[in-house]
Amino acid sequence: MRYDPARPAGRLLLTPEDKEAPVRVRRLGQLGLGDRRDPDLDAYADRLAEVTGAPYAMVNFVGENRQFFAGLHLPAVPPPVVRPDGTTPVLGRELGRDHGFCPHVVVRRKALVLEDVSDYPRFAGNPVVDEFGVRSYLGAPLIDSTGTALGTVCVLDVAPRPWGRSGLETIKSSAAELVARIERREADGLPLL
Repeated sequence: MRYDPARPAGRLLLTPEDKEAPVRVRRLGQLGLGDRRDPDLDAYADRLAEVTGAPYAMVNFVGENRQFFAGLHLPAVPPPVVRPDGTTPVLGRELGRDHGFCPHVVVRRKALVLEDVSDYPRFAGNPVVDEFGVRSYLGAPLIDSTGTALGTVCVLDVAPRPWGRSGLETIKSSAAELVARIERREADGLPLL
């Protein structure tokens, strides 16, 4: 963990140190993942949102300095989150590594369940809480047969969510299913698309 003095006063940034990032970036390059939108992964995120009932779902590949949502499901009508300056945030395909919870999942190599982010001081100060109104998170790592944590599958909500054991099992099985799919495509010499 590191403290970033560039953050506003009183804000402790606890982005985990990621020593595996260079290996992950090379592996993502071999797979042709991590730097472009993928319609198949968008459809995967859509199904994940439907299964979990979450307004947001992502297939997220984590690089050295950023995260890229190759698969993204956004709600048709975004929740009413208004910044102090009166603007409404728009979640795009890319975030810095210091935003969100997926970098923690990748480094920990374990699923993470945050039913109410505000219950966890370590995560409550994350920029996505204030900027996008994120209140709950459920994510699991995408670990391939080489042992590389490629990224995550995750869902978010702007309200606390009791994900429970069934949510944890759903996100873990979704991650395993997607890794198997990626590796089948690689073995067949096909792009993920």
